[in-house]
Amino acid sequence: MSTFKQQPHKLLVIPGPIEVADEVLYANAHPSMSHMSADFVPVLGDCIRMTRDVLYSTTAQPFIMAGSGTLGWDQVAANLVEPGEYVLFLNTGYFGEGFVDCLRVYGAHVDELQAKFGGAVPLSDIEQALASKKYKLIACTHVDTSTAVLCNVKAVAEIVKKTAPDTLIAVDGVCSVASEEIRMDAWGIDVVVTASQKGLGTPPGLSIVVASQRAIQVFENRVTPVAAYYASWKKWLPVMRAYEKGSAAYFATPPVNLVYAYRASLDRITKSSPTLEERFTLHREASKRIKDAVAELGLKQLPVDSNSSANGMTAIYFPDGFTASDIIPRMAQRDVVVAGGVHKDYKDKYFRIGHMGISVVDKERGDVEKVITALKESFAEARASKIV
Repeated sequence: MSTFKQQPHKLLVIPGPIEVADEVLYANAHPSMSHMSADFVPVLGDCIRMTRDVLYSTTAQPFIMAGSGTLGWDQVAANLVEPGEYVLFLNTGYFGEGFVDCLRVYGAHVDELQAKFGGAVPLSDIEQALASKKYKLIACTHVDTSTAVLCNVKAVAEIVKKTAPDTLIAVDGVCSVASEEIRMDAWGIDVVVTASQKGLGTPPGLSIVVASQRAIQVFENRVTPVAAYYASWKKWLPVMRAYEKGSAAYFATPPVNLVYAYRASLDRITKSSPTLEERFTLHREASKRIKDAVAELGLKQLPVDSNSSANGMTAIYFPDGFTASDIIPRMAQRDVVVAGGVHKDYKDKYFRIGHMGISVVDKERGDVEKVITALKESFAEARASKIV
C-alpha cells in the first residue's frame, strides 16, 4: 500500500463523485472474493457498525446494497408508506422533485411545501401543515445537490416531535452525510438515505439507508405487502442482521470490492484523525473560504440565506453575459473539474463546486487553494476575453 499512488488526474470537485483517498482506491482493488466467505463477513459487518457511528446512532439499522442514492428513495417509499397514506415533502430543488415522484409511484399521496428557488421552506409553514393533517411521513432533502440549499433538519425534527410525534421523519442525506452533522438518535430522525460517492469518500455504487428502530417497527407492522422486490427490507433485513452478527446470508450479490473500499473510507472517517467532529469543522472552514472567494469575485450564490447554505458544496450564478462555456472549460484547462447547473428551470444560469471529503480534510493536498486559484484565473481570463 505504501507504494500505491493513483494516476495523476484533474481535480474532481463536483458535488459527487468526489476525490477518493489512495488507500480507499487501493482497497477497491482487493482480489475477487466470495460474498459468502468467512473473510468477507466481518468487512460488511464493520461497514454496518461504522455507518451507524457516522450518524451518531447506537440502535439504527443500516442497509448497504448495490445501487445509487436514488435506490434509497425506493426503499423509503416501498417499505414505510402504504398506498393511500399521506406524506409531507419539503421541496428545495431538483432532487426533492425526484423523491416526490418516487413516493407517488408507490401510491403515496404527497403534499409539497415548495420553497422559493434558492430558499428553504419556512418552519412556520411546516408546523401549520403538520397541524392541519395527519401524515405518515415527512421527508426532505438535507442538501439538495441542485441548489446547495441546506435544510435545518434538527429544527424540522423538533417541530415534528412537538406537533405530530407519530409522523416518521425521512432525510435524503446523499449530499450531506459525513459533510453535514446528522445526529439520528438525538434529533429523532427515522430514516437517512445516502450513497457512497460524496461525503463518504468512496467510489459510486453503494446505496446506503439507515433506519431507526421505530421505522423498522412501522415496516414490520405494515398491512399491505411491500410493492418492490429488490428494495424490500423483507429481503435485506435478515441479510444485514446476519452479517453484523458474524455470519453470511444471501439475497443478492453485494459489490464485494466496493464494500472493501467503503470500509477503508469509514476507517478514515470514524477511527482516524481528524475526528468526525473535526471533519465537520473542516468542511465549514473550506466552505467559508470558497464562498468568500466567490464574493470577492462579485458573484452571487443560489442560496438566498447563508444559514441555508451547504458546507459541502457551493452553487454560483454566472454574471450577466457569461455562460458555462466561459468558465467550466477554463477551469478544466487548469485541471479543476466543476459541474454545471442541473435544476430544470435555471440549469444554464449557474455552476456548482463540491468541497467534501479528502479535498477539505487533507489540507496538505492543497485542493481548496487550487480551486480558488482556478476560479479567480478563469473569471479573469473570461472577462478579459469579452473586452473589445
